[in-house]
Amino acid sequence: MAIDAIGAVVNNGSSSVQARNTIDQEGFIKLFLSQLQFQDPLEPVDNREFLAQLAQFSNLEQSRQLSINMEGMLTMESSSQALGLLNRSVDIVQAAGGNIAGTVTAVQFTTSGPELTVNTAVGVLTGIRLPQVSLVKL
Repeated sequence: MAIDAIGAVVNNGSSSVQARNTIDQEGFIKLFLSQLQFQDPLEPVDNREFLAQLAQFSNLEQSRQLSINMEGMLTMESSSQALGLLNRSVDIVQAAGGNIAGTVTAVQFTTSGPELTVNTAVGVLTGIRLPQVSLVKL
C-alpha cells in the first residue's frame, strides 16, 4: 500500500519493480530445501555455510516483520494527518497547476489511503490525496 503524506511527492510506481526483484519467506525456504536435497553426498555443504544461510533467513524474517510494522505505522500516521485536517482551511494543488483554497469537510479511508473532501468557492472537490495539500491554514 502506498502511503501519502501532506506535500509529499507522489510515488511513480517504482515499488512494483522492486517487489519483483525480492524473494519472500516461502521462496527462501524452497531454495534452502532444494539446496539440501540436491547437494553432492560425497562433498556435503559445510556446517558453517548452513549456519550462515540460517542467519540470513533469520535476518530476512526480521526485516519482513519490520517492514510490516513500519507500513502499519505509516498508515496510521497518514490517517492521523488526514483527520487533523478536518475543518481546516487548505490550499489544494490542481492538476492544471494552480492552487485552490477550501475547507476540509470529510475524510474517506480507502485501500489506497485517506481521501479528503474539500468545499471550495467553486464547489465540492472529492478524492483529494494528501500530497495535493500544499498549505494548511489555522
